[in-house]
Formats: sequence, C-alpha cells, structure tokens
Amino acid sequence: MSRRVCVIGGGSSGLTSIKSCLDEGLEPTCFESSDDIGGLWRFKENPEADRASIYHSVIINTSKEMMCFSDFPIPAHFPNYMHNSLIMDYFRMYAEHFQLTKHIRFQIRVLQVKPRPDFSRSGQWDVETENKKGEKEKHIFDAVMICIGHHCHPNLPLHDFPGIDKFKGQYFHSRDYKTAEEWRGKRVVVIGIGNSGGDIAVELSRVTKQVFLSTRRGAWILNRVGQQGVPMDFQLNRTHTQRKKKERERNIFETCCVCPRLFSQHPTVNDELPNRILSGTVQVKPNIRRLQGSSIEFDDGTVEDNIDLVVFATGYNFSFPFLPSNMLPVSGNKANLYKYMFPPGLERPTLVVIGLVQPLGAIMPISEMQARWATRVFKGLNKLPSMDCMLKDIKHKEETIAKRYVTSQRHTIQVDYIDYMDQIAYQVGARPSLLGLLLRDPGVWLCVLLGPCTPYQYRLRGPGQWDGARQAILTTWDRMAGALKTRPSDIPEPKQSSLPLTLTVGAAALALGYYWNIHNHPSLLITLDPTTWQDKIKPYLPVLW
Repeated sequence: MSRRVCVIGGGSSGLTSIKSCLDEGLEPTCFESSDDIGGLWRFKENPEADRASIYHSVIINTSKEMMCFSDFPIPAHFPNYMHNSLIMDYFRMYAEHFQLTKHIRFQIRVLQVKPRPDFSRSGQWDVETENKKGEKEKHIFDAVMICIGHHCHPNLPLHDFPGIDKFKGQYFHSRDYKTAEEWRGKRVVVIGIGNSGGDIAVELSRVTKQVFLSTRRGAWILNRVGQQGVPMDFQLNRTHTQRKKKERERNIFETCCVCPRLFSQHPTVNDELPNRILSGTVQVKPNIRRLQGSSIEFDDGTVEDNIDLVVFATGYNFSFPFLPSNMLPVSGNKANLYKYMFPPGLERPTLVVIGLVQPLGAIMPISEMQARWATRVFKGLNKLPSMDCMLKDIKHKEETIAKRYVTSQRHTIQVDYIDYMDQIAYQVGARPSLLGLLLRDPGVWLCVLLGPCTPYQYRLRGPGQWDGARQAILTTWDRMAGALKTRPSDIPEPKQSSLPLTLTVGAAALALGYYWNIHNHPSLLITLDPTTWQDKIKPYLPVLW
C-alpha cells in the first residue's frame, strides 16, 4: 500500500508538496482552509483570520525565471516581474498540468495533528479536521507536510508605541491595506521599511498630502531592474556568490538615507522609493517615541501633527497551533528545525515543515526542493543524520545568523538562495555537477556557471531528472527577452567590439577545469581534448565582429 501523506495548506508550498508526493508514488491529501489555491498570492478584499493578505497592486520581487517550479517554466509572454493575478494564473496552470487540484479538500481546517500511540514503530499521525459546517473528521496518515508559510499572524506591537490607544486617527496592520484612494489628501505614517512598508509608502505618496516612513535602522534598497535592463536577480549566479562581499555590495546595492551595516539585514526591493524620497513625497523618519492625540513624536525629537493614519508594516509571526505544544514550540519566531524542515527529536522523520525560510529570492523553488527531499525521506530512500548532528547544525546556523544579521524576528529563518538550494539538492542527489557538465555538455556548463541560477539546474540529474531541463536552461534568456518584445523594431543590434567579460571568465574556468582533470584524473586525459571542448562550446559563445 502507498503511504498516505497529509499536506496542510494549498499555497505554493502545498502545491509542490502534492506534486512531489505523486512523483514518489505517495498518496497526498491536502487540506486547505479557504476555497481556493494560492495562499499568500490570492488577493481578497476582506482578509481572513490567521492568513496573510496582500494589497491589490502587489508585484513579486523575483523574476519569473528565478521563481518558477523547476520542471514547469513560466510562459515567455508573461512579464518578468508578475502581478499577483498572473502568479495565480501560473499556479492554476501548474495545478492543472500535473492534476493536483483533485488531491485538495477545500474549506477544511486542520484542528489537531498528534503522533499515534504506536508512533515509535509506525511513524503515523492522527489528524483531526473540521469543515465549514463545523463537522469534524479524524484521519490516519503516514506522514505530514506543514505548508502554511510564515505569514500567519500579523505582528502588531502596540505596546512599543505609547499613546496608540488614544490616537485620534486610524491605525491598522499592512495586511488590512488594499488601495490608496481613500487616503487622498491625508497625512500618513508607515512603520517599517521592509518590502510591504516600502510598497505601501510609495503607493500612498501618489495621492496623500504627505507620507512619513518610520524605520529604526534604515535599509538597503534593491532595484528590480539590473545592469543592461535585465532582471536584477539574473546576477545571482554561481560565480557571483563567490566574489568578495564588498565587491558584491558595490555592484548591486544603493544606499538611501541612513543604512545599517551592509548585508546585516534583509534588503528591501523597491524601484520607486528612492525617487519618492528625493521628491519629498516620502520622508524617512526614525522610530516613533510616542503618539499624542493626532500628533506623533519621533526619536529625534521632531513632531508631525495632524496624522490621519498609521500603517504597521511590522511583519508576521508564525506558529503551529494544531501540533502538541511541546513538539515544535516557537519563541521569538524561532523553531528548532534541521535545515528549517525536520524537528530533530522525533523517533520517526515523518513530520516536515515546508517553506519556512526567508531567502533573498523566491520561495517557490526552495519549497519544491524541500518537498523533493522530504518525500524521499518518508519513503526511506534518504536518511537523516543523528539527533546530535542535527542539533549541532541548528546551533551552527543560529550562530551564523547572529554574527551576520541584526537581531530581528525577520532574520530567524534567513537563508542564502544558492547555498541553501545546493545543500538540499545534495541530499536529494540533484545538485548540478559542474565537473560532469564540463565533460559532457560544455554549453550547459557555461550557462550553469555564469548564467542565472535558475531552478532548472536542479533537474539535470538525479531523482526527479527532467528531460526538458537542458533546453529550459539554454532558453532562459529567450524567455526573459520574450516578455520585452512587445513591438517590432528596425534598429539593428549593436556590434560587439571586444570579448565579453563572461567569456573571459568562462575561458579561465574552462582552462582551470582542464588543468584540474589532467592532474587529478590522468585516465580521463584521452577524453579531455581541448579542441573537442572548443567545438562543443562554440555555439553558445557570442559572435565577434
């Protein structure tokens, strides 16, 4: 009999978890408390309890090539940075293509998940659910995948703002913000300079009399548009991650007002905020000291009067209320999880959390990679290390975060995209082999080494290998450019007068790889003919005039 897996949540993490179960021959049942898929990305005019809620204008901060699932590229005609409605279209296409929806039970809330009495032997779970009519049902599952994300409960720290209880204007959390029009001509304070705070401040500044953006530490601002007009995250490649920190910061970051130490906090992605600050429609202010009537005093002693609205863009807290309180306690937005996935103390590794990370990049490919690993662990094809090893890994990660980032609930689940993806892919057996590609397919090797680290790279080999991965990698730039070709143009493309930097780096890496193989694998010398390599790689290099 196939193992039955309970998937909690029908957002992006839940969808890819369902698919991963099906790929491994498992039997998933997904419980989604709302009436549709999409999770965070599904816009609703009225927010639902214990769920994140986005505003109407939200556009994703990662480009389509970097956010897609690894075996289902986003269509070329979709824009590189998609509105939330297009993200929902993509999720529906993905669910329909892989026939995922039939495994989802909508408007079912999970009340309780607890290990069965014979858990040490069976690894099974008792799951209790409730439908919209209040009818309860009990189930037995062989494994559980928690896919509820980390945008669960709005963090509204009113106790840190003396006088808020007597504030004469309105205040609410950013999840309750939908459009700017009702605040036309008003004076507004937005607290928090994360992605939501920046977006809302910019949008409000188009219609309000004045917006004040309150921040304790400032932020580094990242643009969506990178060098030569391509998506910024196309710079996120394997050579880029190896550069020195100062060089990396100088190339892709710009400062705006008083900023924290470089890379000491998650950057904010916003194309318009610097312009709004320069034009004065958004004024950056320090933290709020107190509120008095309709006036707000800031830590620098300045006072702004006649404030009509305060928006708390202060993030979210996460929890697992359906689990036994001692199984996975959360304190300060921290949960003890091996690789942010597995509770280390369980006798059987049949419970996993998917998507509980905060990357500089998209969550979708990471959740997919986590799900691929988890389902293989459920089947016994991959083994977890001992509890001591897992605890040491957790402690090491906490120490690393403490050294790198300022203390904040926002940074407790921070990961570096390529490094983390490679760690999980190694467990699956799907991490791309640069040496193997160098020997077998130099053109793809060059794309993997120097091109954007797209999710397709993790379908080139190992379990879950996809025959379309090679072509998807080679056509990445075509799909990126395809969205921009919206009118015919007679302007000829400029001729290149010098060897591109990427070609120079590629040639150096090629020579290094050849040298390494000669000295470490002399038996392969016959197959490593540089002339053959040159012929293979030539079609992927730019034409020089």
